[in-house]
Formats: sequence, structure tokens, C-alpha cells
Amino acid sequence: MGKILLMVFAACWSINVVAADKTLIFCSEGNPEYFTPGFNVTGTSFDVTGQIYDRLVRFEQGSTQLRPSLAQRWTLSNDGLTYVFSLRRGVKWHSNDSFKPTRDFNADDVLFTLLRQWKAEHPYHDITRSKYPYFESLGLHKLLKNIRKVDDYTVEIVLNQPDATFVSSLAMQWAGMQSQEYAQAMWRAGTPERIDQQPIGSGPFQFERYHAGREVVFRTFDAYWEGRSKLDGLIFSITPDASERWKKIKEGQCHVMPYPNPAELPEMRRTNGVVVLEQTGVNIGYMAYNTSKKPFDDVRVRRALNMAIDTRKILRQVYKHTALPATNPIPPIQWGYNRDIQDDVYAPNRARVLLQEAGYPNGFSVDLWAMDVQRPYMPNGVSVAKLIQEDLAEVGVKVSVKTIDWSEYTQRLRTGEHDMALYGWTGDNGDPDNFLNSLLSCDAVGGNNLARFCNASYDALVKKAKASSDVMERTHLYAQAQVIFKDQAPWLTIAHANQYKVLRAEVKGFHITALGRHWFYGVDLISQP
Repeated sequence: MGKILLMVFAACWSINVVAADKTLIFCSEGNPEYFTPGFNVTGTSFDVTGQIYDRLVRFEQGSTQLRPSLAQRWTLSNDGLTYVFSLRRGVKWHSNDSFKPTRDFNADDVLFTLLRQWKAEHPYHDITRSKYPYFESLGLHKLLKNIRKVDDYTVEIVLNQPDATFVSSLAMQWAGMQSQEYAQAMWRAGTPERIDQQPIGSGPFQFERYHAGREVVFRTFDAYWEGRSKLDGLIFSITPDASERWKKIKEGQCHVMPYPNPAELPEMRRTNGVVVLEQTGVNIGYMAYNTSKKPFDDVRVRRALNMAIDTRKILRQVYKHTALPATNPIPPIQWGYNRDIQDDVYAPNRARVLLQEAGYPNGFSVDLWAMDVQRPYMPNGVSVAKLIQEDLAEVGVKVSVKTIDWSEYTQRLRTGEHDMALYGWTGDNGDPDNFLNSLLSCDAVGGNNLARFCNASYDALVKKAKASSDVMERTHLYAQAQVIFKDQAPWLTIAHANQYKVLRAEVKGFHITALGRHWFYGVDLISQP
């Protein structure tokens, strides 16, 4: 009895402290990969770094419209090749026990952040790790021609060819600006990797500490250039299990949670003091075939497996009707979507014939990697994998389901260890290129192209579209690219999931972003009567 009373007292004490000092607790779903934005690829990680770092430009809350951030304005030359960014003055950097900044943000920081990712000879390029998945998948290592500091508050970036998506790419989370002065100080101290472990940014929340599997703790940055946050602090309480997140919301141990279990949504909607936000998702959940490995280097095998899997059953049993069936690699609400393409037909008998034609009359054995955390595009990867396993067994394909920690999952997939892998994507910038190029181009192999798919005809189309500023031309090119994608079948397209966020009623000013991120600047906690 005494133990129960102590637990109740502790819970009440926690809620009262939160109310008193306005510390918001976000029940996040997993550990971040890294604290340096350029290393990351998952929304889990970008949710963390997005609180710490600013980019040159950003998206308007709830839309994909660009707005100034650390760059107050920018211009583009008539030939579409030269961008000049005028930087904001008076932007302060965070500090920690190892570093106290002596200057504000300036052009040196822009050059440090971009050159670190671009140039192999940069002293920081190989510190902590040498892979920059977004930078490489976006093809920026080939697109950029020169980056130059004009003066302390002006940066010139020259491209090798026009790119309609370039400024939008700079608004993505990978482009969070790092402090050159911090990097230089840690280099002199002999601890250069510290900039990736104890991050310094200019964003509204300052990193305080991290305990893997438990929490990321931030404190409000009083000198934030847009004004101090309404919150006094922010905690990411790492809670991989969706039902446990819901329990914490009900008990007042968390204020906001993402990715609820679809089966629990009816209860959530009935619960007093709880708000459920819903929005159509700009995402795709899929299974990638590793096309660099046998038997998936044969398109007949990929087509056969797509016909052998009942994706509608997955939507019914796992998504619980909270998603649309996926046909193309981009969602139907995305401009450029090709509505003339038909989805794969569930036809196990035809799948068996194709497998026999491909030389596998008795099937084969294969690994299927499944994420162990809930994602915005897939509520339960293991459950999806088991349904796929059952369906493929019917055509003689023996599937072994493999799960590893989410923080390692994406890194190992990028090395091509897998045979098949469940994954997905939430759009970063509202442009079809962010799906069709970032996930499926030859440049993205080893980065976000987990199928390791490289098709010359497809690649030519998406590259031509990216270089054009004519939306009609781009739409036509992307439509052709989607035809090739469906014919070549590097993925099993599964679902476009709705977004759901669950919050306690005392949370005010929190919005679902158009691109699925969780942003807490502007959010407040209001005492309930």
C-alpha cells in the first residue's frame, strides 16, 4: 500500500512541477541517430535537432511555403545558377561548459556547415562519420559549383545547373547551421567530435543532456532571435511503445505523443481532457527490394512478390483503415501524382508462374527487415512483416523477419545488408523530387535509396524535371518516371498513412506540420480549471 501511495504522490508531484515551470514533455518514439543534422535521415532525429538548430530558410508552419530564417532574403541570377543570401544580424549561439561564443552567427558558419558535408578534404568531413545522407541523396555534391563568403553577412552559392528545388532543400532539417567557432575551439582542444555530441545551435531550445532509451532534455534559450519560447523547458521522453505513450498521456506524464496505435484512437477520442489532431499525411510506407542482390536483380521476381502480397489486408489489419492504399511512390495529394497508373493486383497464382519463369519454381529464402518502432507511415512494422511473411509462404518464399534498434536500422540499411526492408518517407519540402529523386535516383544509392535502384531512363527524367522551373513540364516528366517505377517494381508500395497527434488539453498552440515534424516553439501550457 505504501508503495502505491508513493507512486501516486510521485506522479502528482511530477505534474505539478511541469505546470509550475512550463516544461513540456513530448513522448517521442525512439532514440535520435545523431545530434548533427547532416548525419541524420529519420524524423525521430530531426524532431530533436529541429529544436536546436536554425536553417537559412524554413517552411511556414502548416505549409510548404518558404519564409526567411537565418537568411533574411535571397536573390537568384537570371541564368538560374547564382544565389545570394543576405544573412540575419544579431543571431546568438547557445553555450555549454566547453564553449562560450564570442560572436554572433555569420557567413563563416554557413560555409562551415555546407563545406563540411560537401568537401572530403574539409577537416571536419570525417569527424564522427563521413556519410551525409541527405546531402548526397539530393545530389548536392554534384549540383554545387562554389560557395563563397562575400562579406560577414552575405553568402554566394553557385550551381552547375538550374535546380527548382534548391532553396526548398535548404529549408530541410539536414541543413541546420552549426557554429564554426565552436568547431574551431573543439579542434584546438583535441575533442572535435564534441560538436556532434554536445550540440550548439541558435534555435529556440538548447541541448542539456541525453540518456539513450530514456530522455533528451532541453532548456529554453532566452536569447533566441525570434523571442523567448513560452515554455521554460522541453523534454523528449523516449517511449517506443505506442500503448505506453498513450498511458503516459492519460496519467499526465506526457503532454504530446505522436503515432498512436490505430486501434486505440476511438478510446482517445472519447477521453476527457485529451485532443486528437488528424491530417492527411504526405508520406509513403513501402517495402524495398535490394535490387543489387539476387534474386531481386530480376524484375520478374520483384513483380511476382508484389502480386503475392495482399496489401489491402495490411491496411485492414494493421492500419485499421487510417491510411490510403499506395500505388505510386508519391502520395495522391502531392502535385505530379500520376493517376493513370494501376496498383499491383493481388494474384498469387500469377506470382507462382512468374517465379517459375525466373528460375525459382520452389521459391527461395530471404530476410525481411522490419523497424521496431512506430513511424508516421507505418504503425507496426513487425505486424506488417508477419503478414508479408504469411503471404509469401503461400508462393514458396520463406521469409525470416529481422528487427534491430531503430537508431541502427537506417544506418545499416544504407549499407545494403538487407534483402528486403520495410521503410517509408514523409515529404520534406512539398516537391515530388523529394520522393522520386531522393529515394530512387542513382545518386541516392548508399543514401536514402534503400532499393539500390538505378535505372538510366528513370534517372534522366527526374534529373530533367529537377532542372526545370516549368511546373507543367515537371509534372509530365514525373508522370513518365512513375510509369517506369511501377514497371520496374523496386518497391512494394503499401500505404499513405494519416497523421495523428494526441495531446492533453492544457497544450495550446501545437499544430500538425504539413511535413510531419514536431515543432514546439510557439507552444504554451495553460492551467486547466
